[in-house]
Amino acid sequence: MKARKKERRQDIESRSFRNKVAEASEMPKDVVLGMPVLTITGQLEMSLENYRGILEYTDALVRIQTKIGQIRITGKNLQVAYYTNDEMKVTGRIESIEYHH
Repeated sequence: MKARKKERRQDIESRSFRNKVAEASEMPKDVVLGMPVLTITGQLEMSLENYRGILEYTDALVRIQTKIGQIRITGKNLQVAYYTNDEMKVTGRIESIEYHH
C-alpha cells in the first residue's frame, strides 16, 4: 500500500513540475503535457485532440482513453465521424461529457 502512495505522490510531483515548465516556457499545456483538447459545438459535435484510444463505442456511449484518464460521452445516435492518430470527432446528440481519472 505504501509503494502505491509513493508512486501516486511522485506522479503528482512530476505533473506539477511539467506544469511549471509549461508555464515558464509559455508553450501551450496541451503540447507540453499531452492534455486532451475538447472542442464542443452545441450538443451536436465534439472534436478531441490528444487521445490514446477508443475503449467503447455504441450509439449511446463513447469511452476514450487519454493520457490523464478516460473521457465518457453519453447521448443518442452517437457516431465517431472520423479519427486519426491525433484527433477524432463524435457527432450525434451529446447529453454529457465526463472525466474519469
